[in-house]
Order: sequence, then C-alpha cells, then structure tokens
Amino acid sequence: MSRISRLPSSLLRAAACTGAAALALTACGSGSGSGSTSTGSGEVKVGLITKTDTNPFFVKMKEGAEKTAKAEGVKLMTAAGKFDGDNAGQVTAIENMVASGVKGILITPSDSKAIVPALEKARAKGVLVIALDTPTEPQSAVDALFATDNVKAGELIGEYAKAAMKGKTAKIAALDLAPGVSVGVQRHSGFLKGFGATDKDVACAQDTGGDQSKGQTAMENCLQKEPGINVVYTINEPAALGAYTALKAKGREKDVLIVSVDGGCTGTQAVKDGKIAATSQQYPLKMAAEGVKAVVTYAKDGKKASGYTDTGVTLITDKAQDGVTSKDTAYGLENCWG
Repeated sequence: MSRISRLPSSLLRAAACTGAAALALTACGSGSGSGSTSTGSGEVKVGLITKTDTNPFFVKMKEGAEKTAKAEGVKLMTAAGKFDGDNAGQVTAIENMVASGVKGILITPSDSKAIVPALEKARAKGVLVIALDTPTEPQSAVDALFATDNVKAGELIGEYAKAAMKGKTAKIAALDLAPGVSVGVQRHSGFLKGFGATDKDVACAQDTGGDQSKGQTAMENCLQKEPGINVVYTINEPAALGAYTALKAKGREKDVLIVSVDGGCTGTQAVKDGKIAATSQQYPLKMAAEGVKAVVTYAKDGKKASGYTDTGVTLITDKAQDGVTSKDTAYGLENCWG
C-alpha cells in the first residue's frame, strides 16, 4: 500500500538494497555463517520478497530483516514487485531465490491466490516459506504466517468509531484496498464487526489501492453520492489523508470521523494533528525479524515454524473512548515506522 513519507537516511539506505526491477535480486547483509547456521554448501541464505521496495512499511520490514540477518550471521537476498499487485515479478523472484539456494523465503504476497503455485514449488524443494503481513489463500500454502491480526486491527477502529459516535446515526464511507486482497477484506470486515454493522449499512464503498490521491478521489465520489457521510473507514493512512483533503475542501473536516490502520509515522502524526481520529498500529520490523530467526532455526536443526504468529496491533488516539483500549500518539510516535 502506498504511503507518502519523508524517510530518514537509515531507511533510505535499507530501501537501496532492493533493485527497482522485480527480477533483480540483491544480497544485503553478510556473514560467513557460524558452524551452527551453515549448511554443507556454505552460509545460510534467506530471501525477502516484498510487494514494493518504496512503501515505507516494506522499507522498515527490510530494515528489520537486514539487522537480524547480520546479527545471525546469514545472508539476506531481497526482491520486490515493480508495483503493488505485481504477482509475476514476485513469482520470478521466488524462482531466482530457490535457484540461488535460499534456505527460506519471507514474502508479503501481492496476490494471495495467484502466488500459491510458485510457493508450493519452493516448499517442494525444501525451502521454508513464511508469509509476512498478508496471508496467502489458503493460508496453508505457506509453512507459517507472521502478521498483524488484520481483523483485530479493523475491529479496534470499528469499536472506537462506534463509541465516538455516541449513539448518533452513522452514514459510513468505506475506502477499501482492491477486490480480493486478503488484508483489505480482513480490515474491512473487522471494522464492520467492531462497529456492529454490515455492508448494507455502508453508504458508499470505493477502492483506493491504498493511495492518497485515489483516496481523495474516492472521498469526493462518496460525498457526491451521499453528502451526509459522517464516518470514514480507510484501508490505510494515505487513503485517510486523501479523504481528509477532500473533506477539508468541502469544509467538512471537523464533523466527519476518520479511522484507519497502519501506524506509520506520517499517519500517527496525522492522528496527533487531528486529521485522523484513530489508527491501528502494526509492527513490520518485528514481522521480518521473527521471520529471519525462524529460517535460522530451520537451518540449524530442521525445525519448521508453523501456524500463525500475531505480531501485535495497538489502537492509537489522543481522544480515548470508554471501553476501548488505546494508547496516545506519544506512544504511537515512539513505535511508528516510515
């Protein structure tokens, strides 16, 4: 998902490790590999494939993988799609990594279903495959999933929005991701569950691709369809900021409640500034760090990670609501990314 953010130099250096082309693989981090983590053919190699190499979320994920790979004395290879949704690029990256002898692959799938055959081929060759952030469909297509509970992330902002409305009738706009992408579906359904609503209660739903400019257009379209919208659920904070821009142009920014998911530094600052009421913060660095450690364990003793590992989510707001657990933006800014 796209995010507009000024990155610190450390993150820009991390981003540089991945080539712009999806077909390119870059070795980041190094280490001769201690005897406990080496295989007969040399040092252990770990692959990381993200949706893109520009989104700050994935830049932070790569940073976590690099730091852990260096600490563990293993080699990290990275690749990314040319754009969010570039399944073909991710498939090629998987094939290249398997051919290069990686022990495990960590991946944020751009297409949760279309990527499955390539992942199954990798597993058949003894490669440990772990999905990060976004589950595959079915989830059993990978050995393990390290991710935010996206349904829970949606529930938290749904519960918050319901409490903040204080019994007022809601006219909801849903600014979603794209059809069939699991992370978008989960956050959307979680929000509705937390709010106590169904899709029938949504006055306007638009796809944004998680992009700020598309989020603005989507909000403009929704205001034309239903001028009385007073609650806006957004798939991520760029979409939320786009919605805010559209609402401000109509003089509605003060009377419409916007809630979101991600917890990036730009988005968390927007919560502090009052542009977004609340966001559910997730932790990409932890996902990647735990993933690398799991591959190292597999290389050491053959023990495979399995099932789902929840890497945590926290509701961030400066306007706490009774009955909804949250932390303020001081905490959010200390733990944000991007």
